[in-house]
Parts: sequence; C-alpha cells; structure tokens
Amino acid sequence: MTNGLDLTRIQRECDLYRRLLELGRRDQPEQFLREALALIVEVAEAKQGYLELFGDNPAEAARWSLAHGFTGEQVEKVRAAISRGIIAEAVATGKTIVTDSAVDDKRFSGLDSVRRSRIEAVLCAPIGDDPPRGVLYLQNRAGHDSFTEDDQARAETFAWHLAPLVDRLLAGQRERTGADPTTPFRHQLRIADVIGRSPALATVLRQMALVAPLDVHVLLTGETGTGKTQLARVIHDNGPRAHHPFVALNCATLPETLIESELFGAHAGAHSTATRKIEGKVESAERGTLFLDEISELSHAAQAKLLHLLQSKEYYPLGSTKAQRANVRVIAATNVDLQQAVTDRRFRVDLLYRLQVLPIRVPSLAERREDVPLLARFFCAQASERHGLPALELSPNALRAAESAEWPGNVRQLENAVEAAVIRAAGERASRVERSHLLPGSDTPEPDEAVTFQEATRRFQARLLRDALEEQSWNVNEAARRLDLARSHVYNLIRAFGLERGEQ
Repeated sequence: MTNGLDLTRIQRECDLYRRLLELGRRDQPEQFLREALALIVEVAEAKQGYLELFGDNPAEAARWSLAHGFTGEQVEKVRAAISRGIIAEAVATGKTIVTDSAVDDKRFSGLDSVRRSRIEAVLCAPIGDDPPRGVLYLQNRAGHDSFTEDDQARAETFAWHLAPLVDRLLAGQRERTGADPTTPFRHQLRIADVIGRSPALATVLRQMALVAPLDVHVLLTGETGTGKTQLARVIHDNGPRAHHPFVALNCATLPETLIESELFGAHAGAHSTATRKIEGKVESAERGTLFLDEISELSHAAQAKLLHLLQSKEYYPLGSTKAQRANVRVIAATNVDLQQAVTDRRFRVDLLYRLQVLPIRVPSLAERREDVPLLARFFCAQASERHGLPALELSPNALRAAESAEWPGNVRQLENAVEAAVIRAAGERASRVERSHLLPGSDTPEPDEAVTFQEATRRFQARLLRDALEEQSWNVNEAARRLDLARSHVYNLIRAFGLERGEQ
C-alpha cells in the first residue's frame, strides 16, 4: 500500500519529468540543456550545477558542457577548475556519488580543486547507461545542508530522462547544420593530421586559414605540448613558401653560447667549436619558413640580432663583418607570457611587436576536451603501426578515462600515454587497450585511498620522467630530447615531482 510520502515523491518525480518534456520542445540543444540544468539545480536546492553530455559513442565529438551558478566563470574555466576526481569516479563507476562534505571525505579531500574551493556537499550522477553518456554535478546545497535521498532520486530521474531527449535535439541539429565546425577550414587548408572537431580547434583553424596565405610573421602562444610545431608546419604548407624549406629550431635545447651560431651561422674560427664554416638555420631556411620554438629562451644578444633580421632582412654570421641577405618567414612559438617577460625585462618589447603581427593562441587540451577520444584513437592506431604491433583499439572505458583525466602536458602527454598503453596491452596480448593500460594504478588504489585519474596520471608522468632521467644518467638535455619536451619544462617537472638523483 502506498503511503502519503511515497505519493508525494512520485508526484514530484512526475512533475520533474513533465517539466523536462516541456523543455524538450526547444529547438536548440544548448538552450534546452541550460534550462534543464537550471531546473534540476532549483529542484535539488543546489547553489551550483554543472552538466557534461557526450555524443553517441566515446569517440564522437558532439558534446555539451554548461555551468549554472558559477558567477563570472566561463564554461571552459569551470570545466578546468571543477573537481575532476569526483566527476571521473561517477563516469568510471556508473554510480551516483553523494558526499556531505568533499573537503572532509577521504575519497576526495586530497584533490586540489576540492581543497582550493573548500567544496562541501556534492551530488554527482552519471547520465545514461553503461558507459555513461555524461554527468550531472550539483554542488553546495542551499542553507549549508546535505543532499537528501529525495534529491538523489530526483537527480537520477533527471539524468535517466535527459539523454534520450537531447539525442533527439542533437539529431535534428546535425541534420540542419552538420556536426563538425572544422569542416569549412578543412576544405581550405591541407590539414589531414590535425585531429579534432571542437569549437576551440575550429577557432584556431579559422585564424590559420586567414594567416597562412599572407607572407607575414606569426606568433603561436599556448601551453607546452599543445601542438604549436604541427600548426606552424600547417601554416607553412598552406602558404606561398610551401615548396621551400621549413626549418625548426628549439631555442631551449641549445646552450646560450651556441644559439647564435646555430641560428645565424659562423665562420671558421668564430668560436672554439667552429672548426669550419657553419651554416645557420636562417641560411638553411632561405625562401622558406624559420620556426623558432620556445623563443622566450633566446638570450638578449640573440634577440637583438633576430630583431635586426626582421627589420632589415639582413644578419651577420658570427665572425663576419659582411651582412648577409635573408628571405625567410619567421613563425615563433612560446608557452611563456611574453608581455610579462617584457615587464620583467627578459624579452625585448620591440621584438615582441615585430613577431605578433598576427598572434594565434593554441588552446590547451582542457579547452578542447571533446577532441580527446578522437586524438586517443588516432595515437593508438599510430603507435600500433609504428611498433609493428597488432591493430588495437581503445575500449569505451579507456576512452572515457582519457577524456576525464587531466593532461597537464596536453596533446604530447596524451600521445605518450596512449603509446605506452598500446605497448602494455600488446605485451599482455590483450584484445584492446583498457583503462588500466592507459592509467596504470587507477584500478588498484591503496588502502583507504581513492586514486583519481589526475593522481594516476601524475604518478605515471613522474615514473616516465624518472626512467628517462635514469636511462640518460640524469642528463636533462638528453632526457628532454627523448621525451620530446623542452629542457625548461623538464626542470619544472623535476621540481614539481620532487625527483632526486639516486632515488628509487
């Protein structure tokens, strides 16, 4: 026999479903999701809410993410700052996570996002069947109360009914507009190996389509590992100098005493190692493109000479008193705030003005998280072919784990992790790459310790770096070259992980 409390609960759930159906009449998925999120935040009396929804399969790029109640924060910033560990656990387990106080909960108290924001009550429910299609995240209930069992039931009802409603809207939108915002630029540019369909990537491609045909200098900015070298090559290949050399120089990999020689060349006897004439990168790139990565690492003397080259199209090889003409396009890249470097007098302001004629900011992987499954699949196929291994695919759980994990090293770190996962899976004769291959240790938490994707990735990165350093007898330059990282970034990682020579 049903009692009054059950009838009230059923009525509220029916009311919630009815209101969801009414919202489902909207034509635009974003409008529907925004109003639906506001509805569940209201019903659960939460202060803040966040919603992520994936496409029909783990590798589909169609994805929505919205935040409610995070005053002054853009959705992408919320995605980067919110507690990824809690969300990752809900997605990985397919179970609702409820905690009265995340900051006091052993499972989550160690997470930076939890400690930094002092997150208390949390309710996080997966959306859809296994594997989950997305996640609903509610934070901090009004009046400093905990989320109740009724709140959990309503959130799970909401999550259950949300996926099929948005499927219909997404299908309609795909018919009207198509699913890939990068398509127009793929028709304009030769970019077969630029993987992704996110709006953030489309914005970069739009800028590249504008700048590539113009014979102007370009400055690429963005975090380490975002693919700036690849995009520089794309600009060259789609520009007027495409049939001439593309010459790259990483300014962080050479000692200060050799950078000018490497860049501008040297006559025999110009310095102790110049036993013969040395052709510099500028000369090698004649009529083509000179790509200067990590340009912030240039010495002041080299900066002055580069500025002279950009202004006059002339330069002086070391040991020469005769100017040499140069016809090169310069594309520079940096992960450093050059404006701050100018303020700190580490970089010339006039050189900055010369370089940033048309600056392009390359987004981090956190800003194009919907591209992670596509990238992971691409890297998986590449690694299998490169090492002559059986063609392996990533399992749905591995793809979900990849998308939920933190990748502070961006695309480069993801590529290295997938390559290592393929090798592990092949070594075990596995039929596909699983989550445990991609994030070792994530399935075997220590007693009373919940290991998040972020922590598992951090441990793997630290172990990979330590192994590379040990193999190279702690020669940082060689370890950086082996891992395809900037020397300065390797030093930063050594400090961040607290690595010391001789430790096990």
